[in-house]
Amino acid sequence: MFLTGTAILGLAASQVQGQSAPDPDAPPVSTAPDAAPQDDQLPTTTLKVNVNLVSLYFSVRDKHNGLVSTLTREDCTILEDKTPQTIKNWTAEADQPLTLGILLDTSGSQQNVLPLEQETGSAFLKRVLRSKDEAFLVSFDVDVDLLSDYTSSASQLSKAMNKAEINTAGGNGAGGAPGIGQGPVPTHGAPKGTLLYDAVYLAANDKMRSENGRKAMILLTDGGDQGSSKKLADAIEAAQKANAIVYVLLIADRGFYGGISFGYNGPAEMKRLAEQTGGRMIDVGNNGPKMEAAFKQIEDELRTQYVASYTPVNAKLDGTYRKLDIQCKGDGLKVQSRKGYYAIAPND
Repeated sequence: MFLTGTAILGLAASQVQGQSAPDPDAPPVSTAPDAAPQDDQLPTTTLKVNVNLVSLYFSVRDKHNGLVSTLTREDCTILEDKTPQTIKNWTAEADQPLTLGILLDTSGSQQNVLPLEQETGSAFLKRVLRSKDEAFLVSFDVDVDLLSDYTSSASQLSKAMNKAEINTAGGNGAGGAPGIGQGPVPTHGAPKGTLLYDAVYLAANDKMRSENGRKAMILLTDGGDQGSSKKLADAIEAAQKANAIVYVLLIADRGFYGGISFGYNGPAEMKRLAEQTGGRMIDVGNNGPKMEAAFKQIEDELRTQYVASYTPVNAKLDGTYRKLDIQCKGDGLKVQSRKGYYAIAPND
């Protein structure tokens, strides 16, 4: 554990999970009762309750790239590690509450595109947020800071987004213990770079993992990371454990790089981050209409999703990663879903 704030938040999350009903969207956890002590007065038979569930949120597009909203459970098959699973619950989700995390890149490379991000991001929030939804806003540069905690108020989020500033030197008013909303994430050596992977890791682990229902993170970034303590694989794992879909709007000011890539492999890594969690990377450059169209695509996908739940044939809660594949009948149908999950034991 590399963040003092994370340790505190992680403890609080485990306490909440221990006191509330199991989250159907989390990786499967056992709710079977502990073995009772031997007693001649007790019945000789024991009832075991097994409600281990894996829930998958996914969208389906046809060969013309249009969203498909009329499928039934008979149309789709779920494979876990290539083994077919029996779908227990199936719903076409249109109005289930939505939990959003907006992650805003405020590093030096975004100097010329930040106003565009603020304008289109605010408009998106005003369109998509309903009274039963909630969202938070995080900025990341040499620090990772919580600009607005969970709220259903699009105007409050917009105000926070419009106050975001480019930060290249590690001050910018941050202070307190490291972690989201508690000051800068510690880096090795002098403050530098863009803590993108740390931001995704923290948002998933500290803010989204204990939430229920549909969860999505939207990153507005050029995809470059420098100085994070966490790796890309850590960010993907944290998002998968939180059952959070990651969308990346790749917003790159090409002029900032002077036309030279110089080891910049942001697009490939952002595509992997998005696809492994069931989202997409959309390259919008620094084009306002493209960015608006991308936000509209995300909005449509989040409002046109299926959720399918099943009890895994492999009931072991050993923390291992299980590969997932969803196949749906139809001419040229493409399924967009997370690629796997971790079979986490209780209180892990």
